[in-house]
Amino acid sequence: MRIKDISRYLEGLAPLSFQESYDNSGLLIGDREKEIKSALITLDVTSEVLQEAIGTGAGLIIAHHPLIFSGLKKLTGSSAVERIVLKAIKEDIAIYAAHTNMDAIPDGVNSYLCGKLHLKNIRVLRPVEQSLFKLVTFIPETHLEIVRKSLFSAGAGSIGKYDQCSFTQSGKGSFRGGKDTHPFVGEKRKLHFENEIRLETVFPAHLKQRIIQALINAHPYEEVAYDIYPLANKYKMAGMGLIGELKNTIEEKELLKKIKSILGSQVIKHTAFLGKRVKIVAVCGGSGSFLLNDAIKQQADIFISGDFKYHEFFNAENKILIADAGHYETEHHVKDVFYELLKEKFPTFAFRISEVNTNPVKFL
Repeated sequence: MRIKDISRYLEGLAPLSFQESYDNSGLLIGDREKEIKSALITLDVTSEVLQEAIGTGAGLIIAHHPLIFSGLKKLTGSSAVERIVLKAIKEDIAIYAAHTNMDAIPDGVNSYLCGKLHLKNIRVLRPVEQSLFKLVTFIPETHLEIVRKSLFSAGAGSIGKYDQCSFTQSGKGSFRGGKDTHPFVGEKRKLHFENEIRLETVFPAHLKQRIIQALINAHPYEEVAYDIYPLANKYKMAGMGLIGELKNTIEEKELLKKIKSILGSQVIKHTAFLGKRVKIVAVCGGSGSFLLNDAIKQQADIFISGDFKYHEFFNAENKILIADAGHYETEHHVKDVFYELLKEKFPTFAFRISEVNTNPVKFL
């Protein structure tokens, strides 16, 4: 299998356009055209993980955290990252990362904990912004359904949990083809008026090229007229964090014990108990303190994440229970998420989950 087959699939699930501006997801090292026989899945790329890949014959490492996060201006081996990069290149092992784009999809990092807690009515805590567009095009009446179905098949027309959404309006278009044209209707060099349908539909940014190609392929005109407008609407199908409801309420302390067991946390830092039973749960793997206000606004009883700073605990203001279960602990299960998604798509390919515990934080 080629590396690009795996990366193309992962980027279909978790588009690179979903990653945060500071992130560096995608293929970091390696040739997309290279044929590989196996891949190693990990949370972090450390020297131990790289050695594991070498020992198992893996041609690709799939990681959640990017090895190259900020820019590298030199490769002299003066830092751990530089040494790993140099050795990976020498051993011809490619490295791919799916980080905040993997955080942003409902079936990504946060789905694991939601599943373990059996949450229902799950929705995105902070939907992606500036990621929706409106397509407007003009179609002869005879080809409306052909074009509309093509656009829907390419992924256009989804609004929340509804799909195949569009709006149409009748009108009359005009055009005159030049001497080298081959008009679908009318005659070249003669002004023509045609009864047309104005079709409007929406689509997410990461599908833009696919949508345009579907429009051009299905539209009968030689030159297809269309407009694309950015929308202020939030794309509710993707974003940071998830929030859902427990089937039955539970005492705060009991829920923390359950979370500790599920995640394998040695300790959970938390704010003072509010003395009420928990029903609505918000989660964000890794560093999620930036989502605290979102959790409060959506009336979550508890927010489970990691990496809260001392002063950030004060921001709970007795409105919500913060449960800091650790960065590694709330994210290391992403290896299982990667594995299950990839094995479902490529059932005969050799994917292997790393056995290395990459958590740099130790407890006494």
